[in-house]
Amino acid sequence: MKITFKLFATLTDYLPADARRSNQVELDVDPATPISRIIEPFGLPPKLVHLVLVNGKYIAPEDRMSATLVEGDVLAIWPPIAGG
Repeated sequence: MKITFKLFATLTDYLPADARRSNQVELDVDPATPISRIIEPFGLPPKLVHLVLVNGKYIAPEDRMSATLVEGDVLAIWPPIAGG
């Protein structure tokens, strides 16, 4: 199935070079693959995987090992962001 995988802020550096400008890639994943396994091949440091959203809905860290996606979902990840 096809999903869209988006990385924001400094995490875009973990995308393939040709996808960094748009900050997203289309992935073909098995429907049984949990979010944690989708993220794994991109080599994101766990401490930088802060805010995980599926179609704009927050996925808690304890749910990322079991939550799966469906065709057309958008998986978006933000690092911790400080401001002031």
